Amino acid sequence: MIIYITTFYHMEAAPASVLLGLWSSLSNGLAILGAFVSDSYLGRFRAVAIGTISSLIGTSLLWFTTIIPRLRPLPCGQYQHGCNGTTAAQLAVLVCSFGLISLGAGFVRPCSIALGADQLENKENPDNERVMDSYFNWFYASVGVSIVLGSTVIVYIQDHFGWQVGFGVPGLLMVLSVSVFLIRSPLYIKAKARGSLFTGLFRVAVAAFRKRHINVQLNYNDECYYTAPESKLLELSADFRCLNRACIIQDPHIELKPDGKASDPCCLCCVEQVEAMKSFLRVLPMWSTCLMLLVSLGQNFLIFQLMTMDRHVFPQFEIPAGSFGMITIIFALTIWIAFYNHALVPLLSRYTGQPTGLSPVSRMGIGLILGCLAMALSAITETIRRNKAIDAGFKDDPRAVLNMSAMWLVPQFSLYGVAEALNVVGQIEFIYTLFPKSMSSFAAAIYTVGLAIAGLISSLLVSIVDGITSAGGNTSWLSSNINRGHLDYFYWLMTFLSVINFLYFLVVCRCNEHRHDGRASLLPHAEEEQFENRLLHGA
Repeated sequence: MIIYITTFYHMEAAPASVLLGLWSSLSNGLAILGAFVSDSYLGRFRAVAIGTISSLIGTSLLWFTTIIPRLRPLPCGQYQHGCNGTTAAQLAVLVCSFGLISLGAGFVRPCSIALGADQLENKENPDNERVMDSYFNWFYASVGVSIVLGSTVIVYIQDHFGWQVGFGVPGLLMVLSVSVFLIRSPLYIKAKARGSLFTGLFRVAVAAFRKRHINVQLNYNDECYYTAPESKLLELSADFRCLNRACIIQDPHIELKPDGKASDPCCLCCVEQVEAMKSFLRVLPMWSTCLMLLVSLGQNFLIFQLMTMDRHVFPQFEIPAGSFGMITIIFALTIWIAFYNHALVPLLSRYTGQPTGLSPVSRMGIGLILGCLAMALSAITETIRRNKAIDAGFKDDPRAVLNMSAMWLVPQFSLYGVAEALNVVGQIEFIYTLFPKSMSSFAAAIYTVGLAIAGLISSLLVSIVDGITSAGGNTSWLSSNINRGHLDYFYWLMTFLSVINFLYFLVVCRCNEHRHDGRASLLPHAEEEQFENRLLHGA
């Protein structure tokens, strides 16, 4: 996409990267909105229907920009000194297509897996757990296959047959997707909306603020705290005591109904809701340590390096620049996870006593270290590439292909893959083990929020670096002509920030030592291990 934008919309590399970072952030952020609207109002079927139709319209609009000349700027002529700028209307069409695709992704991603589970779940079936486990495995496998096809087949079509065909094929696939989904509509089990966990967290914050005058230092007995009739959690934890105000009953005649339920959920919350809010606050520091790695993984400038390098594996076969990200996926999901689970876990378990070989926090830390090494290696490789380009006389020709193999970038892609596998899976397991069972689905949601915030941080960082380094008429570090720019300096800056982030991670670990690696006391001990293993398998 960054090649399409910089080529046909005449954007510089930095603004294009900012735009795509914001697009990624919007797509991930809207997943939270989609989950909330689905759980609280629309239900999963309607949410998925809206999402698929929105994605279809957005994909079609993006395709129209390739076949209708007025929807994009005129191409740069051979004898032109400058290119025609993009008009506000043309940019609005592009951004509108991005927005519709993001809206579709936001409604489909969190709801489609749950909608499928609704069709198969039958608690009276003795094989229900096996059926659901099989379904989740096939669902995640299909997601992996779609990523592989998108990064290889679709990119190959775009690279060899042009953008009209390259964007037309996803459009046709979306037509097929919407048609099949809607035709099967009468056969679906459509669960009704029951309310969202986000609503409960919001109510706790509101209730605690409304009752801010209550002195929580006083010793209240258990009867003063509101416990929902169906709740199994009866005690409050000692931390974040200011939130305890939300479940303190001041006047039972006013705050409780005859059936024992709260009269106003925004004034009185149950103990379980308060503990859910506390669990959310407990994971925030550790969760925030993963943002810098996600920022590093989301950089778009590698594509410009690959365009200047020899990508031939065989004389007759050249890997498309957009497909090199598959190396990260292969190392993350295939080689490393398989190697870790089958070779390292049995060996490490003997020494650490951990069933998973290393604790979730240890894996997160190793992932952050490898992320720092990968970014440093990126800087070193770019310095070598840039020096070769200047020595070859290509300083003013960023499209010239060097006599330098793109395989130089394989080690850093591989390190990124291993770092992602260790850190992300470790993070999800850490969050799962800390959250109560009622918040299990929130773990994936909070990771999605991390992707959204990482996109915003990446866009902000690129804008600041581009603005500062291009001041006074200087060539920006992030210039579209990477032979004149200093992408290596930007990578060294990212390396420095990654090291600072790792030190922050160590501080957070020090503060969380008393939590025994995040083991939650909110789950019944008999269920905890089985629950963790099942959810981690899905993750």
